[in-house]
Amino acid sequence: MSLEQFKNRNVGTQRYTMLDLGKDPQTPWCKVRQVIRRTFKGDLLVGLWVTMREMFNALFRGNMATLKYPYEKLPISPRYRAIHDMLRLLESGHYRCIGCGLCEKICISNCITMDTRYDENQRKEVSEYTINFGRCIFCGYCAEVCPELAIVHGARYENASEQRASFSLFEDMLTPIDKLNLQKEYPGFGAVSPDADENIKQTPLAY
Repeated sequence: MSLEQFKNRNVGTQRYTMLDLGKDPQTPWCKVRQVIRRTFKGDLLVGLWVTMREMFNALFRGNMATLKYPYEKLPISPRYRAIHDMLRLLESGHYRCIGCGLCEKICISNCITMDTRYDENQRKEVSEYTINFGRCIFCGYCAEVCPELAIVHGARYENASEQRASFSLFEDMLTPIDKLNLQKEYPGFGAVSPDADENIKQTPLAY
């Protein structure tokens, strides 16, 4: 069907097929007769045949329609907002969070708690950072307001817990230092450009 035919709302020009479903049974005996007629008509056997056919294909032919979770998982959208990740700087490996507190202020469910301090070099650093995933609604405001792309939503959606409120510490969300090369970058202000390696120029030997 073309787009113009789809937009045409004139019912008189369209061809419809009317199904003869018969009259609805009015008395209990008519209902019993309808059940008996539909049973011996073969519709029930057709449904059983489809069930047995799919079960045979799954058991002996390997045509399984379902996934064997957790061994097999469906791919999720890149925009999916799952468990938070704290990213590191690719050059030094230090975490990107500067302790500005914008994520804590914009959180509408009040689930982010942050505490900062000054180190020996009088630089501000994060001493405590927790997210209560029992209250988090995964709105994404914390990731959108972060000026350093320090907090993002990752792909970990398995956050089941025996406790009603599960807390996640800063170290649990931080990218492991040995897996820094596997860290996924997200587009935005301050992100690494895709052609960053091509733009790096070799330092000349003679000045």
